[in-house]
Formats: sequence, structure tokens, C-alpha cells
Amino acid sequence: MPELELRRIADALDRLALPPMVVADLDSASAFVWRVSPEGLHPVTEVNRVDLSLLVGIDRAKNTLLENTHNFANGYPANNALLWGARGMGKSSLVKAVHDLVARQQPVLKLIEIHREDIPTLDRLLDRLRTATQLFILFCDDLSFSQDEHHYKCLKSVLDGGIEGRPANVVVYVTSNRRHLMPREMIENERSTAINPSESVEEKVSLSDRFGLWLGFHPCSQAQYLEMVRRYCAAFGFPANNRMLNADAIEWQQTRGARSGRVAWQYVTHLGGQLGLPCGMPDSR
Repeated sequence: MPELELRRIADALDRLALPPMVVADLDSASAFVWRVSPEGLHPVTEVNRVDLSLLVGIDRAKNTLLENTHNFANGYPANNALLWGARGMGKSSLVKAVHDLVARQQPVLKLIEIHREDIPTLDRLLDRLRTATQLFILFCDDLSFSQDEHHYKCLKSVLDGGIEGRPANVVVYVTSNRRHLMPREMIENERSTAINPSESVEEKVSLSDRFGLWLGFHPCSQAQYLEMVRRYCAAFGFPANNRMLNADAIEWQQTRGARSGRVAWQYVTHLGGQLGLPCGMPDSR
């Protein structure tokens, strides 16, 4: 075979080869993102989060997740957690804030974010974590599955099942707007088209059953919304007259058609722009 042809084949094989894996020092950061291109754990030097004290109206979820995380960090049994419910009420912010608080006391606790589209690579990630000396919160934000997706089967195996099972040094925290992680029409479609509807639906909804903790988040009251606004203002040192602040904040949420922590944050960001003052802790909740 001519040398030129061999060189072309070698170049083609090089292009098909997987990129080199990123090997991270797990003590170099408190949080990491799992990426598949190039595959590896990428350290996050500055995590986008708010202080736990600024999260209002979710006290039960806050206390439960904090207790569960303390148990895990101290080597005691801990559950996987599904944080589900209303948009903008602090589900992902709570995970990040709880990790920050506990990791200050137990630096061995690390937060790893994995994106929904990378769930099929979970087994490779867990192979890396299984022999590590650190403890890991595996965090997937805003998780849901569509009609034709089968990635949920990978997650089911990790949560509860398979020969190896979930490593003892890993706990899984997931946030979603849906309690069963599946759209209602997907479940209804299974009931109407499957040969055995009950078995098919059970397979879909059993994913959420694998989480030991279900923490519900519900729309906040006006009083809670205004308390969120006041706490943000106090945290950033914004001067504001209570009566004027309340009226302006209520008008803001009325234009958005919703009350939530996210809307409160967006209003305070707007207020900071009007006052010409910086908001020093960016977070979209």
C-alpha cells in the first residue's frame, strides 16, 4: 500500500479517536462539572449561588435537605433527593446553598453537576468516583424526559439497581418541575397505547420512586414574595422605603403574572440598576 494512502488512513483514525480525558485534582475545587467533550471533571472556581438565609418560604425542604446532607457528609445513611415543583422557587439554589454550608465544615464534600444530555455517560463518571476518597453530591438540574427518550433507564440503574449499584460515596440530587420527571401526556399516551398499560406506566413513574426524599416546592404567597425582596435588598445594602418598595415590587410581579424567588431576584436586579448599585451575589434561582 502506498505510503501516502497509509498516512491518510492514520490521519482518519486520529480524527475518530476520542479526545484525551481530563483528569482533575478533586481537592482543587469544591465543585465540578462533568463534561463529555473532552470527557472529565472540570473544576468550577466560582459557583453561582446565594446564601441559604436568603431562601424564603421553603423552610421544610431546606431543613430536610440540610439534615440529609449533614448525614451524608458525616458518613451516616442518606437518601437521594428529588426537588420538584413550581418554577423559580429555589430548587437548584437550595442544592448549591446546602452544599456550600456543609462543605465549609466538611471540605471532603464535593458538588458535581451533570447535564441531562450526558446521563448516558453516568457509568463512566461513577467508575471514576467509586475509588475516590471524597464524598460527592451528583447534581442534575431541571431534569425531565420526553416521549422518545430512554436516558431515564440509565438513571434508574444508578439510583437503585444493577450489580455495582450507587457508590457509597455518592448521593444524587435532582431538580425538576415534574414530580415524576415525565410529561403528563407521555404517561397518558402509555395508558392508551401500551399492550399492558399499567405495567408500561409503572416503568415510567418508577424512576421518581427511586428517590428517598421528595421535596415539593409550591408558589409563594405575597407576604413571602415581599420578604424575599426585603432580604435581597438588605443583603445588597439597598436603601428602600418599605411602603414604596412593597408597591413597586407588587407592581413588578403583577406584570410578570407570577410570584416566586426568581421574580423577586429579577425585581431587585432592576432596582439595583435604578439605584446604580451592584448586586454582589448573582444567581437566577
